[in-house]
Amino acid sequence: MPVEIRVPTLGESVVDATVAAWRKSEGEQVQQGEVLVELETDKVNLEVSAEQSGVLQQILKQAGETVGIGDVLAVIAEGAAPAAKPTSAQPSTPAAKQQPEGREVRPAASPRDNGESVVAPAASGEAPQATPVARKIAAEHHLDLSQVQADGPHGRLTKEDVLGYLEQHTQAPAAPSTTPAGWQPTLQAPAPAGETPALPQKGALQAPTQPTQVGLPAPLGALGMPSAGRLEERMRMSRRRQTIAQRLVQAQHTAAMLTTFNEIDMSAVMEVRKRRKDSFKERHGIGLGFMSFFTRAVVGALKEFPRLNAEIQGTEIVLKYYYDIGIAVGTEEGLVVPVVRDADRKTFAEIEREIADLAKRAREGALTLAELQGGTFTITNGGIYGSLMSTPILNAPQVGILGMHKIEERPVASNGQVVIRPMMYVALSYDHRIVDGSEAVRFLVRVKELVEDPEALLLEG
Repeated sequence: MPVEIRVPTLGESVVDATVAAWRKSEGEQVQQGEVLVELETDKVNLEVSAEQSGVLQQILKQAGETVGIGDVLAVIAEGAAPAAKPTSAQPSTPAAKQQPEGREVRPAASPRDNGESVVAPAASGEAPQATPVARKIAAEHHLDLSQVQADGPHGRLTKEDVLGYLEQHTQAPAAPSTTPAGWQPTLQAPAPAGETPALPQKGALQAPTQPTQVGLPAPLGALGMPSAGRLEERMRMSRRRQTIAQRLVQAQHTAAMLTTFNEIDMSAVMEVRKRRKDSFKERHGIGLGFMSFFTRAVVGALKEFPRLNAEIQGTEIVLKYYYDIGIAVGTEEGLVVPVVRDADRKTFAEIEREIADLAKRAREGALTLAELQGGTFTITNGGIYGSLMSTPILNAPQVGILGMHKIEERPVASNGQVVIRPMMYVALSYDHRIVDGSEAVRFLVRVKELVEDPEALLLEG
């Protein structure tokens, strides 16, 4: 009996998705539990698997189409795929008559016999494990993932594995020669004024009288490069990028957003990290970064100024006395904000370990919807990209976001003297509808005080 493959429940507040890519084709044999199609939602990519073994009889929703919860994606029929019809043998013909002169004739290679080392799949009949981004890149380049070897500790193919393989095995085709075979130009001095140029000897090869038109390489020609040399490329905006764009504009239109700035002397934190980094890593297995200090400082400031840890629902203000801190992570498909739950109850090591894990899986496209929902306040660090100062946009429905920036040595006044200190500009964007300016300024000052005095962070804990 045929089985319909439907769009599953996508998660809280997610009602539709886009068909990103099909892993199987119509008429292909599938096994129960095998991934058939990848769906792209506002936040994460989801894989839909076969509920029974059989043949993929019909695909009803093609790549790029928008689908809702419960929509039928495909139909699987019971039984096995029909065997391929044997092809008749081609009549034997001397290779010398079919190939250009001087070209070596070789038998056609099978897909598994290309002179390169081939990595066996994870198990017989199964495709290797790979991240959604890795599969997307492989599909765009028509690459069999079984040929790529995973460098990661868990044997899962990543974007870097696929890009590295393509870089090693893909070469640009050589430009076709426009010079006739065997032609060698003969340079002749110009005829003196008043004399007729000497005629070429009979049978001599001459350069073409018309200028040779040099063709564009195939990739540029395929994109329709104008004669002026200006290249354009048009691509579909991913569903995640569309959602990011919509929500950023929505945040600016619905919130009375304002930003206040301050600067932090990072000397004390950097001195602590210098003294403790080796013992910290040896004991906890993770490096001691800046994010744990700022996360703990934000929690301490939120306890003193609870309106920054709230949201607006209609005509009511909802104050939250738990501290789920979102950490913005840049990925290939846009910014995502996984959440560190109950940050006030976690140690420095637990915060660092959880942030590192969330960031890694965010870049692999392996986060779950639950890990991206429900934050109460957000921290974003543009300093890792070199940003000196910026105005972060609110992550609705939150009413506060802290922006960290690049640490740079600057001259500052201290006790009547000019000294060089590692300084960081910080920015707090807030919703002025419920957060007053004085409250926002004092919140940011409190964050500054806590970071500049790391021992105070221990007392806050």
